[in-house]
Amino acid sequence: MEAVQSHSVFFVSLGCDKNLVDSEFMLGMLREHGCSITNEEEKAEIIIINTCCFINDAKEESIQTILEMAEYKKSGSCKALLVAGCLAQRYQQEIREEIPEVDAVLGTNSYDDIVHALEEVLNGMPYENFHTLEGLPRLHVKRSITTGGHYAYLKIAEGCNKHCTYCIIPSIRGSYRSVPMEELLAQASELADAGVKELILVAQETTLYGIDLYGEKSLYRLLDELNQIRGLHWIRILYCYPEEIDDRLIDAVLRNEKVCHYLDMPIQHANDEVLRRMGRRTTKRELLETVAKLRRKIPDICLRTTLICGFPGETKAQHEELLSFIDELEFDRLGAFAYSPEEGTPAETFPGQVAEETKLDWQEEAMALQQEIMFDKNAGMEGEVTWAFVEGKLPDENVYVARTYRDAPDIDGYVFVSGADRELMTGDFVKVRITGSLEYDLTAELVL
Repeated sequence: MEAVQSHSVFFVSLGCDKNLVDSEFMLGMLREHGCSITNEEEKAEIIIINTCCFINDAKEESIQTILEMAEYKKSGSCKALLVAGCLAQRYQQEIREEIPEVDAVLGTNSYDDIVHALEEVLNGMPYENFHTLEGLPRLHVKRSITTGGHYAYLKIAEGCNKHCTYCIIPSIRGSYRSVPMEELLAQASELADAGVKELILVAQETTLYGIDLYGEKSLYRLLDELNQIRGLHWIRILYCYPEEIDDRLIDAVLRNEKVCHYLDMPIQHANDEVLRRMGRRTTKRELLETVAKLRRKIPDICLRTTLICGFPGETKAQHEELLSFIDELEFDRLGAFAYSPEEGTPAETFPGQVAEETKLDWQEEAMALQQEIMFDKNAGMEGEVTWAFVEGKLPDENVYVARTYRDAPDIDGYVFVSGADRELMTGDFVKVRITGSLEYDLTAELVL
């Protein structure tokens, strides 16, 4: 019987930050059982891919990655190829039939079985596990943080109940299941003890947290508890659905000093008819009211949103309405994406599918408008004094790379800090004065 101990593992994590948390738990389990992690795929004895299939591009990337890694069973040292995550859940039969090099397939609710799966494969037994999409994986292990150690994601729930017509997530992740608060607080404390200073709350939808466990939306209670954890400096909230943002949440953001005045609030569109066909639960008027309330109660709030351009049936006039909405609301951060028809979703079969070229043109128009808004906002920040979170250094230029509370990692901008009279470390919090802008990024000088 061949055991997992001492085997080298090359791990690929694709897709979103929620998937990354699953990957970090798998890495923790593997390390706990004696595996070593390598970044050289050609030398790895085991290759594991945690896949994504949220949109077509992600699906294609996952398939291509599996095929590329399968080659190392011929040309490298790979003894075992394991595939987990969303693509595995959605296309389990196709993977088994069309990519025979794959030795094990684990669904989205089965990744806690990674060590057992590996043991079976190393002993010559193909393996698969697709737990029902109920409950949560059993996670009694220390995560292996892959984000550098100074910030980390905390996944507070799994699945989604919304069933938007363009989205496949409920069918591959299941209904909404909150992680018990005591488990989250234990994870957060462990992360803080390990040096994490910024905690980023993620889920398919964070605003519904606790509804299934505690009978009410309890994100506000979670923020109160997280704010008390020593060592944390920032708590950032992503993926807040606008219809679920209430006064209790807003008040919690205000009263807890560690909670960043930053909300990621995907709205997808502004035309009522398009929103209805998307299965969204807001109207344009409600979106305007929510944004107005947030800005009234939290004047320095930074609002990020995402939009879909070219949804089936969308007209030029409805697109123009969306552009006017962007121009009026002036979101601080915005991402626009061309609609991607997903197999198995209602929207895939809707009449009036928009031509690909038109979708891309509309996406480009939305992003060009947002670029103007963003550049104007950045230019208007000159002279402001704010705290910044150091990410690293550009040694050739003697400039530090940092983020303000307005910038989430990997998706927003940076502030380039000069004039430091001492060596700064990654994870340091420093006070800076904004001196100028470089399109999406800012320049600053050290104040404290």
